[in-house]
Amino acid sequence: MKNNATVKFVQRFRNKEAVLFLIFIGVFAFMSILSPQTFLTMRNLQSMAYQLPEFGIFAIAMMVVIVTGGINLSITFTSALASIVGGLVLATMTTAGISPTLTILAGLGVFILIALACGMVNGFVVATIGITPMLATLGTSTLFEGVCLNITKGGAISGFPDAFLWFGNTAILGIPFPMILFIVVVVVAYYLMERSSFGLKAYMIGCNPTVTAYSGVSVKKVLYGVYLFSAVLCALAGILMSSRYNSAKESYGSSYLLQSVAAAVLGGTDINGGYGKVVGTVLAVMIIQVISSGLNIFGVNRFVINVIMGGILIMVLALNLINTGKKANA
Repeated sequence: MKNNATVKFVQRFRNKEAVLFLIFIGVFAFMSILSPQTFLTMRNLQSMAYQLPEFGIFAIAMMVVIVTGGINLSITFTSALASIVGGLVLATMTTAGISPTLTILAGLGVFILIALACGMVNGFVVATIGITPMLATLGTSTLFEGVCLNITKGGAISGFPDAFLWFGNTAILGIPFPMILFIVVVVVAYYLMERSSFGLKAYMIGCNPTVTAYSGVSVKKVLYGVYLFSAVLCALAGILMSSRYNSAKESYGSSYLLQSVAAAVLGGTDINGGYGKVVGTVLAVMIIQVISSGLNIFGVNRFVINVIMGGILIMVLALNLINTGKKANA
């Protein structure tokens, strides 16, 4: 009986998500011990609670695409373009004296519509034309960035109604609204990707798109759906950032591109597609956020933090490659 219990315990903690949870606990405890008077303050914890949702939503937007064997390098500029055009609508209607409620509803609608348009472009280039996702989304990223800069001329869009600031700066029953939205996104992504036929088809495409197509699945439709879902998530992240900063600019959220890839891969998503869990990505986001916040508290330069994040990504990819090699030789 003891041996069976031990085996079950070991098997449970070989699970990637369980290991990630233990790593998160360890990292959080380590940062708390090093700086209890700063890291564990309510101010710092609240700051992380407002920042983590933006990062987490971007990470899930990246993860759902990687599962199909692709990658979306345009997530931050999809968010930026939606924010800038939506911000223009908010600012213009506010200047015209239109009611804040109608202004915000129109602005939010434009956020989503512009993001969907970006998702359609990505889906068309990848699914219909057949360009490799990395090259396709690199191209659309440059395209979206160019449109953003052409609109803003390098500046920021501001002049939003005061009520719009509610989305990124308000708490409900002590819980920041961005965190509530993030939890909703996690639940929706979980059921869509891991508990629906659509998600199953996405994983099948990541494993083998040719076999999936021969099994009767419309690979194009699924890929369109994945890129559209990813785009909607980018719009939600853009809404939170624009509300929190009270402005919109093409550079907002640019650092999340590398971090979102790192979070998806660290969370156990196979960079070649076919495997990935939402909970793993969420745990990886929490780990990276704690590390980033801790390093900021210790006064580490943000550029050095980017170096560390890049190193973590390379290390995780190398470990995954080694493990894959071991399984293949077993």
